[in-house]
Amino acid sequence: MSSPLLPPGIEPAELAWRDGVPESVQFGDVYFNRDNGLEETRHVFLRPNHLPERFARVDEGGHFVIAENGFGTGLNFLASWQAWQNHGPMHRATLHFVSAERFPLTREDLTNALALWPELQPLARELIDKYPPLVRGAHRLVLAEGRVRLTLYFGDITDAWQSLDFLADAWFMDGFAPALNPSMWLSETINQVRAHSKPGTTLATFTSVGRIRRALAEAGFDVQKTPGFGRKRDMLQGVLPADGQTDGNSPGSIAVVGAGIAGCTLARNLAERGFPVTLIDSANGPGTEASGNVQGAMYVKLGVEFNDQTELALQALTYAQRFYASWRGEYWHPTGLLQLAQTPQEADRQHRFLQRNHYPREILYPVNREQASALAGVPTESGALWFPGSGWLEPKRLCQALADHPRITRAWGVKVNRLLPCNGKWHISGADGATIVADRVVICAGHVSAGLIPVKGKFRLKSIRGQVTHLPKTALQEPRVVICGKRYMNPALGQTAVTGATFDLHDANPLPTTESHQENIRELTAMLPAILKRKATERLDASELEGRVAFRCTTHDYQPVAGPVFNGHDHEIDDLFLLTGLGSKGLTYAPLLAEYLADRLTGQPACLPVKLMRRLETRRLYQNQADGVVS
Repeated sequence: MSSPLLPPGIEPAELAWRDGVPESVQFGDVYFNRDNGLEETRHVFLRPNHLPERFARVDEGGHFVIAENGFGTGLNFLASWQAWQNHGPMHRATLHFVSAERFPLTREDLTNALALWPELQPLARELIDKYPPLVRGAHRLVLAEGRVRLTLYFGDITDAWQSLDFLADAWFMDGFAPALNPSMWLSETINQVRAHSKPGTTLATFTSVGRIRRALAEAGFDVQKTPGFGRKRDMLQGVLPADGQTDGNSPGSIAVVGAGIAGCTLARNLAERGFPVTLIDSANGPGTEASGNVQGAMYVKLGVEFNDQTELALQALTYAQRFYASWRGEYWHPTGLLQLAQTPQEADRQHRFLQRNHYPREILYPVNREQASALAGVPTESGALWFPGSGWLEPKRLCQALADHPRITRAWGVKVNRLLPCNGKWHISGADGATIVADRVVICAGHVSAGLIPVKGKFRLKSIRGQVTHLPKTALQEPRVVICGKRYMNPALGQTAVTGATFDLHDANPLPTTESHQENIRELTAMLPAILKRKATERLDASELEGRVAFRCTTHDYQPVAGPVFNGHDHEIDDLFLLTGLGSKGLTYAPLLAEYLADRLTGQPACLPVKLMRRLETRRLYQNQADGVVS
């Protein structure tokens, strides 16, 4: 058995193939029935939970949640997805599948295992294509154009159910036999199953062991034995008795204030789940402020220690790479990205980072100076960390594409100056006298967000000026990849490549300046001395260069914020939300945080573990101006 890896890596499953069927070396058991694993799944899990009939009854904009104790080969998930495809409602609704796996299969083993089921191959190919890297924690996969969402937790089952926030409609109590994998069947685990259930939740399991039946009954489930599959005589199925109440998860009408990358990804996310959205911006279109650059690098700087902050950055990075794949070749250019060890301090930081962590090579790996130069297509002065799945985006065009959806009503040219709660709704007042009414509002207005929050006191958000410089392609020894250090440098788009950006904390000048262009060029050439052609260096006049100024919004702790607005006293405002403070990493953080906030708005399972949800709370930003105390 493989030894534990440094974080955030996780040990993969070790498989032995016997008669064409995979077995777990760790547990000495098969993943599915040797005779017909797919029919076993239908018999043991789908039919006892009455899934085809229940799928058909899901309301428009509604969702159905299946939770599973062991993901294994993903066969149960694919069978459920197929049933949703065949029996689910014609209108827009979402199947959520939440599963945990301590020893996940590698992509290669997953491909081989699922090749046994030809009828599932179209679904299997999409799962394999979006299968996450083998790192601990929660991974959200959006499949079937958003009709199916898989939350896959790599780690111990107890950690998974303590970390994730969801209520299941149906449980698949899978995993290997209790005698071979006892931790999966502890009383604590069964109590967690109960905690993540609601009146009317059903369950099914292949085992009929007496202590499992008794533990489920003690947890409140009505349990009965039913015929097992094949040579298995008995299995169990059960239900948590209903109390006659129904879920009321409809968020009503939603307005999003701000059409930068955060607001556009959120509006698009909600629209694709079936919810109408009004997207409001003071400009005449989306992507005009901090998200309005013609190019932007998509990256994060992962911490030396794998703490909550680093985990959030990593989840944002891998989710964004999956999210942007739909726009590959249009607005997303996954060229790969180098983070240079430009200074002795950064070289030491990267050395310590590599000593203390284990990341799969599909996320990152170190390269020396020669390898970095070969990847970049331009000489570098140092080695680097190579991120093969990263690259650059066209933010403005991307925002325009995201905002173009039939369920998004676009309200351009509306400069919001007030949010007023009245009769259970929010009245959004524009400077021109226009009023938009909504049940829920999300403020995504970047550096002006703080001024829109209708709460007494101060929310610690700050604005930082950043100027990018547009360099003519003819002046460059053009890189093939994104290169980051004290500046970033993109491959050219057309005849221009963007570099930047300055970090001007106490400068409110909205116009590009020659001094900021000079600073960008100075830092760029210090990072990449060979980036400018020799003759171009002599001819390049900073006063004649074009560029752009935008104001990043960040928080006092330089971490993003996403969630209900704290009311300044003792609770959160249920129908007013904030999504901002993404700083210079908005292109990376926006997709994941939009997914998370859409989960919260619609009452669907959260894509983030509870500890990361807490890091995003608005409460930490609030400061009582009367005494300067942070609540």
